[in-house]
Amino acid sequence: MDVGTEPVPRFAVGEGYAVYRGPVTDSAFHRHAAFQIAIAVRGEVVMVDAVETRHRAVALVVPPMTRHRMLAAERLLTFFVEPHCVFADRLRERCGDGVAAVPALRGLREEDIGRAGVRTSGRLDPRLVEALDTLRNRSVPMPELAAAVGLSPQRLRALARDQVGMPLTRWRVWARLRRAAEALRAGRSPADAAITAGFADQAHLTRWMREMMGLTPAAVLPLLRGHSRRAT
Repeated sequence: MDVGTEPVPRFAVGEGYAVYRGPVTDSAFHRHAAFQIAIAVRGEVVMVDAVETRHRAVALVVPPMTRHRMLAAERLLTFFVEPHCVFADRLRERCGDGVAAVPALRGLREEDIGRAGVRTSGRLDPRLVEALDTLRNRSVPMPELAAAVGLSPQRLRALARDQVGMPLTRWRVWARLRRAAEALRAGRSPADAAITAGFADQAHLTRWMREMMGLTPAAVLPLLRGHSRRAT
């Protein structure tokens, strides 16, 4: 569906991605463990990077671990694309290390990412891909994880930094956020979802969701459960 015609706010987690459609407020600086694609439903997206440069375009892409903040927008379509899927390979080809304007993505649809999100990257070391997939599904101590993919812990950490630009500790948090979102969608309370996903408590979950997605459990809960109101 065209980004300019869908009236209903939405938040969902799919294979290899998450998507949010709705209003955003001015955010604090934060960093994602995934690529962010922010698309304006009307007008332009505006972001500020770590050196206070303002970026404005119909579609902006933010690589993993790039510090930035969003400026308020009435309606925004945002995709979070996990770095070890095929779609992330395409983003790496288009973008550098910082926030980039990519107007060609203006018409991007959720199904476009979904088809590529289920396929693993052909550019990353397959041992790193296996490790990321493992952590997405369950929490595994680093020595056990490294041994399972045939690497030393030091080499696995280095691969993560070199190829996806982030420490594996950040990816662990992202994986927990996915599990928390799935628990919320299944009907668990925010407090129960936090514990189920491996966070210390609901406040801990809220801090990390704001830090890594610019959202909060309170904002996404009604959208996950399909109780969103029609946008005005």
